[in-house]
Parts: sequence; C-alpha cells; structure tokens
Amino acid sequence: MIEKVLISDDLINFLERRNLDKQYKKAKNYLLDWYFEKIRFKLKEPKKDWIYYFRINIQFRALCKLEWNILKVFDIDNHQ
Repeated sequence: MIEKVLISDDLINFLERRNLDKQYKKAKNYLLDWYFEKIRFKLKEPKKDWIYYFRINIQFRALCKLEWNILKVFDIDNHQ
C-alpha cells in the first residue's frame, strides 16, 4: 500500500514550467486511492531494476522507486 509520494523541488519546478502540476496532482491522487488503471501504474522493463512509472498525461511519465510504503519520484520522462 502506497502511503506517500515524494518528489524533489527540481521536478516540481519542471512540472510548473510546463503547466503539468495540476495533472501531476490528479495522477498522484489516483495513485494514493489505488486507481492504478487510470494512470497506468506499471513496472518498467527490465523488471529486475524495480523502477515503476505512471502516466501524468499522454506525453509525460513519472519514473519512481517504491521503498517500503513510500513512492519516490526521481524523473519525469517525455514518453514520445
């Protein structure tokens, strides 16, 4: 069960510069409410690295690692 989603200040600035902050917050709420299908929360290949991703919008994905019950976002990827 995911209790928290942590993100760095640099990534928050990245989201704000691209006007993605509202879409990120919506995706984060879906994640915390366990609506994984809506944001396509999945394990990225190769699976041995244990890197997850979820969809912010059609173009951007958040890459993250799950440590205990805390999801740590470490990168925002342009999926196109």
